Amino acid sequence: MNPLFANLPTTIFETMSGLSRELEAVNLGQGFPDFGWPEDVLDKAADAVRHGWNQYPSMSGLPELREAVAVHYARFQRLDLKPEEVTVTSGATEALAAAILGLVTPGDEVVLFEPAYDAYLPLIRQAGGIAKAVKLTPPDWKITEKALAEAFGPATRLVIFNNPLNPTGTVFSLDQLALIADACVRNDAVAICDEVWEHLVFDGHAQIPLMTLPGMRERTVKIGSAGKIFSLTGWKVGWTCAAPRLTAAIARAHQFLTFTTAPSLQTAVAYGLGKDDAYFTAMREGFARSRARMTDGLGAAGYALLPSDGTYFVSVDLNGSGIALDDMTFCHRAVREAGVAAIPVSSFYASDPVTNVVRLCFAKSDATVDKGLERLAKARLMLG
Repeated sequence: MNPLFANLPTTIFETMSGLSRELEAVNLGQGFPDFGWPEDVLDKAADAVRHGWNQYPSMSGLPELREAVAVHYARFQRLDLKPEEVTVTSGATEALAAAILGLVTPGDEVVLFEPAYDAYLPLIRQAGGIAKAVKLTPPDWKITEKALAEAFGPATRLVIFNNPLNPTGTVFSLDQLALIADACVRNDAVAICDEVWEHLVFDGHAQIPLMTLPGMRERTVKIGSAGKIFSLTGWKVGWTCAAPRLTAAIARAHQFLTFTTAPSLQTAVAYGLGKDDAYFTAMREGFARSRARMTDGLGAAGYALLPSDGTYFVSVDLNGSGIALDDMTFCHRAVREAGVAAIPVSSFYASDPVTNVVRLCFAKSDATVDKGLERLAKARLMLG
């Protein structure tokens, strides 16, 4: 048994979703939507199953999807990508695994920002890397030049950067991106950019790909997700975009992970990426309405909120809400005593965590949001 994985706890998402199912609670914890997927994309997948190719596709992905990804990013982000710089993966987490395992060698230092998606650290360690954490704190979760200087050094090989940031919903400014780009260039480091939430930004904010900054085109791996773009998280279709030398390294790892991805889903995603602007605008507006419904309800129930400019998530400040519990205790009591599941943000830190912030998912139907708000109001009265 591999001691690395034997000693890992069950992911907080599985824990809280399991409790939600067991207790028949409202699940506002795990980040999956219960509305919003485009029916025409589903129809395209069904047609591809019946009338398309159902055997192994190319390891790198269907040519039509690789072309569609390149065209999509040229259209929305003015990126100049070639289809051969795109590798299709079985979800963004597999893209992360392939990039980390393909680019990290034992002893390399890897900078990451906490709170961090929970797959990053085990993958770094599995590759033999040494994680160097930059701790971000509320309310603004700001990246500073001083923190980067302390984390980067001669052994830095990679930085893993999530923008917009799960779990906080932060969309990083150009000034903060420039700090990361400068640190990468000065230290000859590669950036793996987890940008799966790129279409889910609100209030006039813009998600700026790190790849577009000076010096970063040849040293960035950009990761995207059809699951987030089309509200189809169970499809597990993702991709990496990178310069040829980086793509070659990613491919060497990818071939021994999932190798390939369901061709029918690839066909449907290629179609979806070419949908007109109205789809992407309406999708974003729909989630913004759900966010407003949840934040208005939380405010009315007496919860103090932190800013959320992107993703599916809003965060509650327990201290500011007058709740004298740490986030882990609050979440376990809320699901057991009030029937609503949330995620403690402390679970996104390896050490010295922030313990007063709880993440809630607003990517739900009005009925689910309202039922969750009713139970969160109950939790506020019981636990405040």
